[in-house]
Amino acid sequence: MGYYGYGFYYDWTYILVVIGAIICLLAQGLVTSTFNKYTKVRSRTNLTGRETAERILRYAGITDVSVVHVNGNLTDHYDPRSKTVNLSDSVYNSTSVAAVSVAAHECGHVIQHNTGYLPLNFRTALVPAANIGSYAAWPLIIIGLFINGQTSTLLIQLGIILFSLSVLFQIVTLPVEINASRRADHILQEIGILDSEEARYTKKVLGAAALTYVASAAAAILQLLRLVLLFGRKRD
Repeated sequence: MGYYGYGFYYDWTYILVVIGAIICLLAQGLVTSTFNKYTKVRSRTNLTGRETAERILRYAGITDVSVVHVNGNLTDHYDPRSKTVNLSDSVYNSTSVAAVSVAAHECGHVIQHNTGYLPLNFRTALVPAANIGSYAAWPLIIIGLFINGQTSTLLIQLGIILFSLSVLFQIVTLPVEINASRRADHILQEIGILDSEEARYTKKVLGAAALTYVASAAAAILQLLRLVLLFGRKRD
C-alpha cells in the first residue's frame, strides 16, 4: 500500500513546521537587531574586525591562518580547508563592539581546529553525510509517497534516516558554536581588546547569534518529528 494518506494540505502536523519557522524568524530578528544595536557602539581599542582577528591569532600562536574579506552581511565563517577567517562587509573594517565580537567568535573556531576540539571534529566528519541527507531525503520521501508496495516503505524510511543525519549535524553544531563564543569572550578580555562593560555587550551579541543555531536545531527536530508522525500513519 502507498502512503497517499499522509496529507500535505490539511494535515495538523503542519503546525510543527509553522512553529519551527516562527522560532527561526524570531531568532533571526533578535540577532539582527542586537547586531545592529552594537554596530553603533565603537570599541575602546578602536580595532577593526580584521585587526582583532589578527591579534587573537598571533596571541594564540597560530601563524598559518589568514584573515580575508567576503561580501555579504553576517556571512562570517572560518574555512578550515583554506585556513581563512572570512569576515563580512559589516565586520572586516568595522571598529564596533559587534564586529570585534563576531571576529573573535570566528577565531574561536580557529582555536578549536588548532587544538583538535572533539565536537568540531565530529561535526566536520558529519558534513558529507549531512549534505547527502539534506539533498536526498525529501526526493526519496516524495517518491515513496507516490508508489505502492514495500518499496514505498523502504524509500520513506531511507529518506527519514538521511534527514536524521542533517538533524544530527544541527544538534552537534550547538556545542561547537557555544564553545567558540565562550573562547571569544574569554580571549577578548584576556588580551585587553574589550573592557568589562564591552564584554557584557559581547555576551549579548554572541548570545543572540547562538539562539539562531538553537532555533535551527529546534526547527529541524520538529520537522523530523513531523516525518515520523506521518510515516506512522497508514492509509485506510
